[in-house]
Amino acid sequence: MAVYNPASLIADEFINDEEILESLKYADEHKDDFELIDSILEKARPKKKGAGCSCAGLSHREASVLLACTDPERVKKMFSIAEEIKQAFYGNRIVLFAPLYLSNYCVNGCLYCPYHAKNKHIPRKKLTQEEIKAEVIALQDMGHKRLAIEAGEDPVNNPIEYILESIKTIYGIQHKNGAIRRVNVNIAATTVENYRKLHEAGIGTYILFQETYKRKGYEALHPTGPKHDYAYHTEAMDRAMEGGIDDVGLGVLFGLEGYRYEFAGLLMHAEHLEAVHGVGPHTISVPRVKHADDINPDVFDNSIPDETFEKIIACIRLAVPYTGMIISTRESEKVRKNALRLGISQISGGSRTSVGGYTQAERPHDTEQFDVSDQRSLDEVVCWLMENEHIPSFCTACYREGRTGDRFMSLCKSGQILNCCHPNALMTLTEYLTDYAGEKTKKIGFEMIEKELKNIPKEKVRQLALENIQAIKNSGRRDFRF
Repeated sequence: MAVYNPASLIADEFINDEEILESLKYADEHKDDFELIDSILEKARPKKKGAGCSCAGLSHREASVLLACTDPERVKKMFSIAEEIKQAFYGNRIVLFAPLYLSNYCVNGCLYCPYHAKNKHIPRKKLTQEEIKAEVIALQDMGHKRLAIEAGEDPVNNPIEYILESIKTIYGIQHKNGAIRRVNVNIAATTVENYRKLHEAGIGTYILFQETYKRKGYEALHPTGPKHDYAYHTEAMDRAMEGGIDDVGLGVLFGLEGYRYEFAGLLMHAEHLEAVHGVGPHTISVPRVKHADDINPDVFDNSIPDETFEKIIACIRLAVPYTGMIISTRESEKVRKNALRLGISQISGGSRTSVGGYTQAERPHDTEQFDVSDQRSLDEVVCWLMENEHIPSFCTACYREGRTGDRFMSLCKSGQILNCCHPNALMTLTEYLTDYAGEKTKKIGFEMIEKELKNIPKEKVRQLALENIQAIKNSGRRDFRF
């Protein structure tokens, strides 16, 4: 049997198939061992530590035992501890972002994506820099400050130079009070040199979904194109960090393979990044396979019901308490509401998953990467969040103040990040309410801000936040931050 080595730089060692299968076997054998399960849950529970809080987190094997457990009392306890962790480290803040699709040209043959090279009837489109500017202005007019740019893998149509030029264009657009303050990047695995270029361009987080950690399944789902190379794709985050990008985002596409295998692989990847680079993933995303152009999700027989999906989210939160978790508009309002409670800290709003979709009056379906289940406007999402006692945050201050990678994680683990995140959330919400919100959203929002200011523990920080909020409301200046 191969030895599991999370510190290895070889994909088959830190995502070790034998170790995953052994972990799933162990979980099956101990899923009714309530003494063990209770001890794992107690380990996961957040502990007060001075002015902050600490969490031990869980290994992939411990978390797999929890995921396998079906005892209603223990599952209820899992959910309760997940909520405790979420509140301890992220409070009631929810960060908002939008995807921006630059191009759907792609040379890969991914069987679950309508952008695959063999799809000859989908219209192919690549935005010019002027079209990108128009899309960004449309997003700014909604109130967005943070984007995640997306593009298919095509060295001719979407070379790294195109991505870099697009980032420069996005950062250069000032429209009224609008500005995109942070661009996250979700593009195909690339070289250390190209990651270094992305870092120098000032990106926030580099995001790359593994899709599936099961090597044979991965290779079958990616029969053609450079993405077929499992090792090159799986080791991309190591190259990104070598290139200077210290915030990376993991994710699998649940529904392609068995969810328990994917769950263990995802946590093993997080353990690997921690072991090698001293910092785990900045974010973990939990997309599920959805219908799109010529893609029928029923073809994949590993779909998971909502109840199981919620349990996955809760167990990820218990295992990696400091990591931001993302859920997109793939999911319905109902699913997203439950997910927010269990650990999600970032959501998209007002999203369009098509190339050039934001400048069109009607939602275009012919170039969508996947069906959008939550089709509400950004303002509707912001209002809904506040009605459910979440603080919508448009904050990007940590990136611009250098609080990334191990610096962010150390502040997060000590609980000190709250002194930045809470006032920044309130100030960026004030910007949104002042510049973009509808009347109902404004009323609810300003009432929430008045209430939440009282919850800032340090008087000096509270007073400065109040002064900045008044300045935002009364002047043209924007972008106050802690």
